[in-house]
Amino acid sequence: MKIINNFSDMFLSVWNKGILGVDIFQILIGIGIFLIFLIFRGLISKLVIKKLEIISKRTTNKLDDTFVRALQGPARFLPIVLGFFIASYYMTFSSDGREVVDTINRTLITILIFWIIHQIIEPVSYILSGLDKILTRELIGWIIKSLKILIFILGLAAVLELWGIKIGPIIAGLGLFGVAVALGAQDLFKNLISGILVLVEKRFKIGDWILVNGIIEGIVEKIGFRSTTIRKFDKSLAIIPNFQFAENAVVNVSETSNWLISWIITLQYDTTVDQLKTIRNQIEDHIKKSEDFNINIGVAVRVDKFSDSSIDMYVRCFTKSNSWNEWLSVKEKLAIEIKQIVESNKASFAFPSQSIYVEKK
Repeated sequence: MKIINNFSDMFLSVWNKGILGVDIFQILIGIGIFLIFLIFRGLISKLVIKKLEIISKRTTNKLDDTFVRALQGPARFLPIVLGFFIASYYMTFSSDGREVVDTINRTLITILIFWIIHQIIEPVSYILSGLDKILTRELIGWIIKSLKILIFILGLAAVLELWGIKIGPIIAGLGLFGVAVALGAQDLFKNLISGILVLVEKRFKIGDWILVNGIIEGIVEKIGFRSTTIRKFDKSLAIIPNFQFAENAVVNVSETSNWLISWIITLQYDTTVDQLKTIRNQIEDHIKKSEDFNINIGVAVRVDKFSDSSIDMYVRCFTKSNSWNEWLSVKEKLAIEIKQIVESNKASFAFPSQSIYVEKK
C-alpha cells in the first residue's frame, strides 16, 4: 500500500509540475488547441482557398488569380501562428519560459508578415507588366528578384534581432568582405551594370535579331545579370558578356523599318548613251510604280562611274516591309526585272575582263 501511495504522490507531482513548470493538463489542453487550429488550417485550404480560386477564375482579370496564388502559403501558415499563440498563452510558464515562448511567438508573427510582403511582390510584378512602354519585361523581372531578396534579408535580420543576435557586426563584416570581393570581381560588376543599362535603355529584348560587328549576330534568347544568351543562325548558342553591348555599337536588325537595296549594275562598254538612259529610266519607273518600295525615303538610279571593265549604274531604294524574308523576296523580283530591262534594250551585263594586245614585229 505504501508503494502505491508513493507512486501516486510521484505521479501527481510530475503531473502538476509537468515540463518547464507547466502541468501536464495545461500541456494537453495546449496541444488540443493547436490541433484544432491545424484542422482549421486544413479547412482553409480545402474550402476558403479553393472557393477563392474558383471565383478568381471566373473573372477575365488575371490580377486576382495572382493574388490568390500568392497568398495561399501565408493563409495556410496563419492558423499555425494563431494556434501556437493561443495555446502558449493558455499555459502558465515561469518568467524565463514565458520570455522564450514570447520570442517564439514574435518570430512566427515576423515570419508571417515578411512572407506576406514577399508574396505580394508577385502580383505587383503583374501590375508593373502594364508599364511595358517604360520598363522592359526583363527589367521588371530583375526588379522583382531584387525586391524578393531584399525582403528575405530584412526578414532574416528581424528574426535574428528578436533572438538577441546583433546584425551590426555581421553587416560590418560583410561590408569588408564585399569590398574585397568587389576588387576581385570588377568584370562581374561591369557586366551587371552594362546589363542594367541594356534593359533601361531598351537596346534590345528577347526575340530581337541583333548585330555587334566583329563579335556576334543572332537572336536574343536570354538577358541575364552577367551575360546575354544569343542563338546564332547556325543554331549554335553564344553567351556574350554584357559589357560588350555597352562598349560596342549594337545594331538591332529587328527594329529596321525599311530594308535597303543598294546595288552596282555593271554594263558593257559598248552600251550606247541612249541605251543607258532608257535602262536607267525604266528601272526608276519600275521602282516608283511598285507597291513594294517606299519612294518617300528616296530612290536613286544613276550612271555612277566608268570602271576598268564596265559602265557602273548605281541603284538604291528601300522596301516598305520591315520583314527580312519579304525583303529577300522583293530584292529577288527587282533583280529579275532589272535583268529583263537590260535584255529588252539589247544591252549586256559586264564581267571582269582583261584585253591583251600582242604587238607583231
